[in-house]
Amino acid sequence: MRVYSGSDIGLTRDSNQDDCKTGVFSDNAIWVVVCDGMGGANGGCTASTVATETISQKLIELYTPFASDDWIREIMEVAIQEANLKVFDISMEDSSLHGMGTTVVCAIARDHRLQIVHAGDSRAYLVRDGEISRITTDHSVVQELVSAGEITDEQARVHPSRNIITRALGVEPYLETDYNTAEFPEGSVLMICTDGLCGYFSDEELLGLMQSVSGDELISKLIDAAKDQGGRDNITVALIEG
Repeated sequence: MRVYSGSDIGLTRDSNQDDCKTGVFSDNAIWVVVCDGMGGANGGCTASTVATETISQKLIELYTPFASDDWIREIMEVAIQEANLKVFDISMEDSSLHGMGTTVVCAIARDHRLQIVHAGDSRAYLVRDGEISRITTDHSVVQELVSAGEITDEQARVHPSRNIITRALGVEPYLETDYNTAEFPEGSVLMICTDGLCGYFSDEELLGLMQSVSGDELISKLIDAAKDQGGRDNITVALIEG
């Protein structure tokens, strides 16, 4: 397995409030953390940076080869909760940062299996056998409308409330997260991205973009595609190639 990542400020923002960290454990398992901060330039940058640094440090501290899947889930959730409380405490201590927060997607790929914990509207997609599936479900107002059958995915991408999320790391002392797993056979690709990318494209369009290239070339292709659509937000993408 190999891991790649990239981030771009986009075409209209003054700062990049996304953050991403990746790494490889001693047994060649791969971890990825992607965050999309909110709360203004200073708050969003602080929230995403603190979150990715805290989570990555905790994963490295707690991970052990041959740990059970239950333990892997536990260390991801512990790492995210520690980051949540740290971001929340900082926001309480500094009035200029009050209300800041960040989305989070944390993934570990090991032994042809994915484990993912997330909150917010950054997403994880799995490309396998020529098909794409969305592993995560957005915690957002428009996703609730989609799930209720009131609007379509296409309408959600242009809905005036599309940027309103219902869960974010650092906003409250405790964060509810979702946990998902998927088989990850050789040749599969996991893509984790912020809404600066997935907010422009359907799942099928993303699959089309991901065909024919891989690795760093694919990272550049995806970022450029989002910028071609206007690049109105920061764009961050991480890939694990099985």
